[in-house]
Amino acid sequence: MTKDEMNKQLLQQVNSLTSTVDSLNATINAQTQLIAQLNQTIQELKEQLNKNSQNSSKPPSSDGFKKSAPKSLRKPSGKKVGGQSGHQGTHLAVITAPDEIVKHMPSSCEGCPHYQLCKGTACIAEKRHVIDAVVTVNITEHQALELPICMLYGDTRRGAFPSDIKATVQYGENLQALAVALNTVGAVSVKRTHEILSGVFNIPIATGTISSMVKRCADSLSETIGKIKDKMIGSALGHFDETGTRVDKKLWWVHDASNCEYTYLAISPKRGTAGMEQCGVLPEFKGIAMHDCWASYWNYPDIQHAVCCAHLLRELTGIDENHPEQKWASAFIDLLLEMKKVKDKAIEKGKDSLSYYHYHKFDKKYDELIEQARKENPLPETTKKKRGRKKKGKILALVERLANYKASVCLFIHNFMVPFDNNQAERDLRMIKVKTKVSGCFRTEEGARDYLKIMSYIGTAHKQGYNAYKAIKNAISGHPDFIFE
Repeated sequence: MTKDEMNKQLLQQVNSLTSTVDSLNATINAQTQLIAQLNQTIQELKEQLNKNSQNSSKPPSSDGFKKSAPKSLRKPSGKKVGGQSGHQGTHLAVITAPDEIVKHMPSSCEGCPHYQLCKGTACIAEKRHVIDAVVTVNITEHQALELPICMLYGDTRRGAFPSDIKATVQYGENLQALAVALNTVGAVSVKRTHEILSGVFNIPIATGTISSMVKRCADSLSETIGKIKDKMIGSALGHFDETGTRVDKKLWWVHDASNCEYTYLAISPKRGTAGMEQCGVLPEFKGIAMHDCWASYWNYPDIQHAVCCAHLLRELTGIDENHPEQKWASAFIDLLLEMKKVKDKAIEKGKDSLSYYHYHKFDKKYDELIEQARKENPLPETTKKKRGRKKKGKILALVERLANYKASVCLFIHNFMVPFDNNQAERDLRMIKVKTKVSGCFRTEEGARDYLKIMSYIGTAHKQGYNAYKAIKNAISGHPDFIFE
């Protein structure tokens, strides 16, 4: 073999090996990218698995039976556990004179010939009371009397029944109010309401009759609910939120607009702006809207927005637990809690604003943490040119949200009328989840709307100091507007 042939053969081998190396490098690069993608997927799945009601927006009902101990964000106050000094406790007490008195003599005195004499001279050593309810059914018969001949005019005259006595046999207001209260406030199904009332009162009240009672109660509240809606539109501060429920096998959304005085609930097949427009409060609202930073709320730029800091704390807690390298998250939690603590102390002292020192301190610390978070989470560099914005990821998205809506996040320390969280709206929506959990769904849209009318009315009545039963009874008797008096 000549020297040229050997060089040619070696060159072919080199080219072959180079091609193999290039192929292996391409394979390694592809596998590296795949490993990175899989690691990211694993991290996202771990985060999803670690989510609970303490570190995300998931409801407590989703935690299941294996609930972890809640991680409180509160700092120890140094006070003893339990009721504090001056706390007005509640206890079982006798508020009226007893209906029956039973006297107990010593058992050793039984059979003694002087038993009656001693019983008459015995004194009371101790009293104990048993409070019980005795259920009785009262039937009132209304009789329309007829005069065959009027002594004055000579014609026949007949008495008229009251306007609320319309049937030959009907149920009274007390029983109707109890049935409606059980089905709505108590979240008891119509069938179980029938079983309870039939068992307690020994009255064969039909399930259809109970449904009709709820329907009539809701119909009587139409004008009252309109007034509640107008009150919310004109309020200076409103809490807004939404939650899903099932209506006729489909996902619908209950929209809440409420404050410390009124509750207005409405339902729509849409969650976003279309649903908010349909419910009708936000389009005309001019006050401060407290919400959870859902994107659709920002479609109303003419109102002042306040962001719920409790939602932010849960998101920040999730980042702190799943990404311990993100040091800014725990620092931001401490900042929000310190802001709340300083405001609460100022309110206790009768102040309506913070000092310049605190405003400057919080403003500076806020900006420093945002800058630190951006340094810890830079935008990923991409070699390929793609249309649209770069994908930020959940952490950087939260950072940008905190930066863009800083004024709304910090509004609660600048305006003491604004609370730290949106718990008011969440409390007003809680019974919707209970009702859905018990009943599974609403069978019809009309049934869902009737339920929300009654719950809006009861929620408002409760905030005005009236209990649910009294409010429902007034609605059935035709006086639902007593809550505005």
